[in-house]
Amino acid sequence: MEPDETKTETPVEPEEESFGEMFDRSFVAPTRYEPGRKVSARVVKVTPEWVFLDLGRKGEGVLAAKELLDEAGTVAVKEGDTLEAYFVSADGSEMLFTTRIAGGAAGSTQLEDASNSGIPVDGVVVKEIKGGYEVRLAGGARAFCPHSQMVLPRSGGQEEHVGKHAAFRITKYGEKGRNIVVSRRALLEEEEERKTREVMATLTEGMVMKGTVTSVREFGAFVSIGPIEGLLPISEIGYDRVEDIQSVLSVGQEVEVAITRLDWANRRFSFSLKKTLADPWESAVDRFPAGSLHVGKVARLAAFGAFVSLGGGVDGLLHISKLGGGKRIRSAGEVLRAGQEIEVKVDSVDPVKRRVALSLPATESRDTPEEEAEDYSKYMETAALAPPALGSLGEALKAKMGPKGK
Repeated sequence: MEPDETKTETPVEPEEESFGEMFDRSFVAPTRYEPGRKVSARVVKVTPEWVFLDLGRKGEGVLAAKELLDEAGTVAVKEGDTLEAYFVSADGSEMLFTTRIAGGAAGSTQLEDASNSGIPVDGVVVKEIKGGYEVRLAGGARAFCPHSQMVLPRSGGQEEHVGKHAAFRITKYGEKGRNIVVSRRALLEEEEERKTREVMATLTEGMVMKGTVTSVREFGAFVSIGPIEGLLPISEIGYDRVEDIQSVLSVGQEVEVAITRLDWANRRFSFSLKKTLADPWESAVDRFPAGSLHVGKVARLAAFGAFVSLGGGVDGLLHISKLGGGKRIRSAGEVLRAGQEIEVKVDSVDPVKRRVALSLPATESRDTPEEEAEDYSKYMETAALAPPALGSLGEALKAKMGPKGK
């Protein structure tokens, strides 16, 4: 009898992975930090003495709570907050961090380490000297802070620094601590950059935000929204032409603006106040019905007539054919001047094309409406390339912005 060659073989079970092998495979060696390394960590626990930091798979760190006390003596962070700190040393599995070197025990070795690692140091501004300030650092060491390194550019105002405590970064450490140069501006710039990164994910073009006027110029105003500062052009203040920008905007005034440009790469931002206001042409038919009389101001003279401001951001065209009292004139400037107040009658309103046709009371036109419309179109093509003229700002804009300085 032939042997049965179709026997079923029992499958070989793979060897079970031992607990030791699994432990070794899952174990991640803690990251070695060099003193001064900067980390961003989440606060997992706050006690009166310590703030515990979650470093992810790299372990857990601790930070002295006294470094984060506010003016009321309360720890200014809570669980879930994220903060930036600098590694100091490790004791077994415990890693010690700091936000700055402080206290009278700081010696020359610590200050030199802070210079090499970039860890901030506490200091008090003792007095102003030639070219900057004398600063007394933790431990009693003296340092020099140049004027340009005390504040951010365009910080505005004359801040008093003498007698105040602040954090500084050591930019030069020489002669065994006898020649120390520090910078407060470097830390302020880092904080500004951190805040900018946070808002980058939240701001988009078209958003309406509250901001503060930081400076006023002839061409517009600079407005800050949190950590970013941008230009509010004079043409974007309102629908009315602005005669004197300082009469409607002032430093420190709060305004509500629409974001029109966010150029993060070049740090260029633009805003518009006009885009937050109601479009005056939406109510132009009701405010300036055909046949109604109004007193307006001549905003601009053209070869074919004059544009008259009716107020609230609406200008109308007074065609040359309706000037001269029945006599043909060669230009509107023969009978009108810019800034002159005159009484006009509304002939027609076209809110879609944003046109108001005007005439003087009791006058007749020698040109057809089609000829007037053609002249108007030619003007609008050239006016779009011209710089904005100056004039008065409407009451709607003043009411929206509120009193200056608030």
